[in-house]
Amino acid sequence: MGGNILSQILILLAGCVVVLSLVRRFELPPVLGYLVVGMTMGPHALGLVSDTSAVHVLAEIGVVFLVFTLGLEFSLAG
Repeated sequence: MGGNILSQILILLAGCVVVLSLVRRFELPPVLGYLVVGMTMGPHALGLVSDTSAVHVLAEIGVVFLVFTLGLEFSLAG
């Protein structure tokens, strides 16, 4: 499908909206929804997101956000 990174991001965001609404209905953690979206929309399943370089960039951004979120959870004051 789309070759540029913007179309890949929009496809992933649309998938996240749909899957996360289902995940919240069953009261499961949102991380499971993100994993399901990544596994089903990736190049090895449905192939909706086929540009692996765009997926790699998005994965690096996701890891940065994950580390930032983990840093907010821990406090230095004990």
